Amino acid sequence: MIRLLSLLLVLLVSACGFSPVYGTLGHDKAFGTESLLALVAIDNIPDRDGQFLRNELIDRFYRDGRPSNPQYRLKVEGLTETRQDLDITESSNATRGQLKMEANVILSDTKTGEKLMTRHLHAVSSYNILGSEFTNRVSEQSTRDNVLVSLAQRIETQITLYLRREVIENTPE
Repeated sequence: MIRLLSLLLVLLVSACGFSPVYGTLGHDKAFGTESLLALVAIDNIPDRDGQFLRNELIDRFYRDGRPSNPQYRLKVEGLTETRQDLDITESSNATRGQLKMEANVILSDTKTGEKLMTRHLHAVSSYNILGSEFTNRVSEQSTRDNVLVSLAQRIETQITLYLRREVIENTPE
């Protein structure tokens, strides 16, 4: 009975239209996630945090070098940081801090300039505030880097989902 139910469950899942994000569509490697992300040119992002985020995106998008003829352009604008003190003691000292990064992400067609996708994304993390100023700066910078990595992951996921949906909808069966 358990084997029959397992077989039925497998058949139902395979018939639901589910396809893995990081695989290829059928046997065609041209529609794999890596090849789709390689079609996206990433614009410069101002400031140090923007450079860090752009480098993280480059590492995630390009496995075989930058695209020579990109079909899409990714623009990240409005990268802002918000810091907030949490866990205030009776002596008005904060023992925990929270760092939030927000950005607007725009994916556009390079030929027409048409905006294909816009998203407002954010990432949040927290860190301990200790007695040493040096330790606090290092902890805050480490948290900032981690938040930017998380933001890059979210951007990659959104772009991947959009491109996969477009490829699936526009691929003849």
